[in-house]
Amino acid sequence: MSKIHVNPVLISNQKDLQRMAARLLKQPIVSVDTESNSLFAYREQVCLIQFSIPDEDYLVDPLALDSLHALDEVFSSPKIEKIFHAAEYDLLTLRRDFGFDFANLFDTMIAARILGRSRVGLGSLLEEEFNIHLEKNYQRANWGKRPLPPPMLKYACLDTHFLIPLRNILSEEVKKANRWPIAEEDFSRLSQVNGTPPEPHGVDVWRVSGVYDLEPQQVAILYQLAEYREEKAKQLNRPLFKVIGDKTLIAITETAPTTLDELAEIKGMTRGQVHRHGKALLQAVWEGQQSAPIQRPRNHQLDDQIVILLENMRNWRKLTARKIGVESDIVLPRDVMEKIAHAQPDNKRDLAKLMADVPWRYNRYGEDIFQMIREA
Repeated sequence: MSKIHVNPVLISNQKDLQRMAARLLKQPIVSVDTESNSLFAYREQVCLIQFSIPDEDYLVDPLALDSLHALDEVFSSPKIEKIFHAAEYDLLTLRRDFGFDFANLFDTMIAARILGRSRVGLGSLLEEEFNIHLEKNYQRANWGKRPLPPPMLKYACLDTHFLIPLRNILSEEVKKANRWPIAEEDFSRLSQVNGTPPEPHGVDVWRVSGVYDLEPQQVAILYQLAEYREEKAKQLNRPLFKVIGDKTLIAITETAPTTLDELAEIKGMTRGQVHRHGKALLQAVWEGQQSAPIQRPRNHQLDDQIVILLENMRNWRKLTARKIGVESDIVLPRDVMEKIAHAQPDNKRDLAKLMADVPWRYNRYGEDIFQMIREA
């Protein structure tokens, strides 16, 4: 395997950004990726945006730029195809942080899944198609630090450098397999991915792993502990798990220590954590013990007819997917299936409305789906 030579252009001022955007607007196809600092900050942000065209690689540094409005038209233009790999997270964060709208997308992971490929990660696809091995050294790196060292810059641009030729191969295969209408529907649905502005996380104690094994009074203790962790993470600008992990919070809750020595004995508590958080954690345990018990939220019980229809549709999806060698959500996306099951339309016109963003699937499978609704 030959050595990969890349020389990305780093964009860190408005003049260069405008120049790059003007060039991208003349391209029919642009590949895109992002890097965020989710493992290193309380509120993550996009720290790098990579673009590649056939003869150039760009790395845009949002942390050095006051505005990215120059890129608005690049992302929203229907004349420019934007290629991503596993686009959903990138689209969510780009829309959340910068308000971009999207049109004309191609996702190489979705294309690989539509083809029934068993290995759909970018590294696997590049190995199979081009005998290229991508290093994973910086997958969990802190992309918010500056300056970024040259090895990280090279690593970042390799995520987009090969996407255009990969897209060309996968696109041709999808068309030969007569599955391009499925790809078009899924790429169109991608463009509607919603992003919301950053908001304080807030404490949702029911999202802490292990909470459902606790008694109501213990949940009250856990709530106080989680609230302390939330505030501390916000102050330090660190992810929750880097303050105190879920398993440790649960262990403190179950033990309910009253002294620092008892706290130090708990599995997962380090000497540094006891020093930094010990007194506050003991206070949180005490406050939880004095608080009213917190009852488990009642699960919304689905109507028996909905349950039966969902089960029938799941079984039909699996069987249909097995016949064509794909995962079941390629046959019918889960959100569409659940929407149909809850609405239970009593005529095909209403079913067509529920499947408006997957019209090819309606034409192909609508009769089968409507029959299942009638049977349920």
